[in-house]
Amino acid sequence: MSTTLRIATRQSPLALWQAEHVKARLETAHHGLLVELLPMTTEGDRRLSSSLAKIGGKGLFVKELEQAMLENRADLAVHSMKDVPATLPEGLCLGAFLRGEDPRDALVSDTYDSLESLPPGAIVGTASLRRRAQLLRLRSDLQVVEVRGNVGTRLKRMQEGRCVAMLLAHAGLTRLGLGARIRESFDVERFVPAIAQGVIGIECRSDDSRTRQLLKPLHDSFAAVRLAAERAMGARMGGACTVPVAGHARLHEGRLQLTGLVAAPDGMRLVRGTLAGRRSTAAELGERLAEQLLNAGGREILADLGINV
Repeated sequence: MSTTLRIATRQSPLALWQAEHVKARLETAHHGLLVELLPMTTEGDRRLSSSLAKIGGKGLFVKELEQAMLENRADLAVHSMKDVPATLPEGLCLGAFLRGEDPRDALVSDTYDSLESLPPGAIVGTASLRRRAQLLRLRSDLQVVEVRGNVGTRLKRMQEGRCVAMLLAHAGLTRLGLGARIRESFDVERFVPAIAQGVIGIECRSDDSRTRQLLKPLHDSFAAVRLAAERAMGARMGGACTVPVAGHARLHEGRLQLTGLVAAPDGMRLVRGTLAGRRSTAAELGERLAEQLLNAGGREILADLGINV
């Protein structure tokens, strides 16, 4: 084979790690294939002083990459799937999902070893309303401050005294070789992860049959099933990456078990549920659980955030 693929990627260390990982996987799977990276800065990276919920959500991290593909400046883009909105632009599709890594949320601190050991009133940093809500549900005495930026920037803010602890994705820390910084990882039943957390997705043009064929050896079938359930639930609940909605699917006794949650940002109101079904009905399972959560009070929580579903 003698051909070249161009990967559009953000320039953050984690995004570059993910793109390099996909590059290596592709070049290993296809002898002679050359893969080039096209690093880009997205609007989400540039506007770090603003809250994601106020400026358009996590979709701001993918728009420039998608435009590069639509303009044929890139053949594919590599994403953390939790950053990808429920609806893709016309002409683009998700061509492959890599096998998911640890989906849990993790506590990082230079001083304290666990959530329980944090003193009353301790300041914890996170950029996620979902994490804020669940954290305050467990420890309403804590103070939560918004800290945005790449993983290194957030850890630096903690070292500068902005907070004494930080909540981050376990997978992102381990991919960057920072697993030793983790003090506690939360069980997915106790602290429900973001939809698609820990999964790398590859987006490409829908009509690019060559690229879609090249991606097949990287595709993980269970990651696809898991995301079908989680993303269907998220889409029915407004589809925004920045609302306090959580969802995680896993296999339990041979069946797909989906846990979902929607909460007010202060954690005072929280609706949670779990459904199980066949893997072949993953998307339907997600939609059913979303309806259950909405009817149990989730619709009112979202309405208070300006999201009508």
